Amino acid sequence: MATVAVNDANFDAEVRQSDVPVVVDFWAEWCGPCKTIGPALEELSEEYGDRLKVVKVNVDENPNSPAQLGVRGIPALFLFKDGEIVSNRAGAAPKAALKGWIDESI
Repeated sequence: MATVAVNDANFDAEVRQSDVPVVVDFWAEWCGPCKTIGPALEELSEEYGDRLKVVKVNVDENPNSPAQLGVRGIPALFLFKDGEIVSNRAGAAPKAALKGWIDESI
């Protein structure tokens, strides 16, 4: 499953009401570390297939969702399961570290 662009209007439907765990990537176009982890998240999205959804929220275009979750810096990653946050992390990380974080959280 490819990553999905999510906005403030459909955040609850795509994330909190998802039947599968969801990794939310809060990012911005100007953020270098965000661009660094983008390809790894895309690959992980494909590897997990239907078992996990990876969504991206552009913080410049959608300020409400990150504000509600207290995001202070990007990239910020949140893992939701059954509509609740089960884990979060900030900053860029290599693909293996991201996979380990996901595996221990789902």
